[in-house]
Amino acid sequence: MPSVVGLLEEHELAARRRVDGLREEADRIQAELAAAEQEWQEWVIARRRAGTVLAPDGGGIADEKAAPRPRDADVRSAPGPAAKPKSQVPVWREGLAWSVLSVDYQRILEALADRHRLHQGPLTCQELATLFGLDAVPAKVEALRSKAKRLVARGWLAERQPGRFTLAQGVPGQGGAS
Repeated sequence: MPSVVGLLEEHELAARRRVDGLREEADRIQAELAAAEQEWQEWVIARRRAGTVLAPDGGGIADEKAAPRPRDADVRSAPGPAAKPKSQVPVWREGLAWSVLSVDYQRILEALADRHRLHQGPLTCQELATLFGLDAVPAKVEALRSKAKRLVARGWLAERQPGRFTLAQGVPGQGGAS
């Protein structure tokens, strides 16, 4: 007859295997979600740009030197409220403050600015996770990688070596405009 402790150990082992399997699946889904969000944002940008170029009031290349149309001026000059989680990352330009980014993105920039200031070189997303006190599990690391890649795509960060991130050239090393 099996012992009670032996039966409990079997159930514990089965439960642990199920948890491990679900974690692996969650990590895979998290990475897939990050890629899908990136693709979605690229389509949103493409649609907006096409709308601007194809606008009936002549928002194409020929009008580059003309004064901005009111709707464009409102979009470009309105700083808007502080960014919310899952917010879009604007393309970096001179004078744009870090405050336009969500707190998660600001934390990444601050960590890399500290490294830059101390001449310590680039960081990997696994190092960022550890620095932020997160478990360096695939789901957390991939979430940071997605954010870092988004910051690279928008000109805030540079990735000169695969998976190693630094502040982009010209981005101020402190949390504000230069």
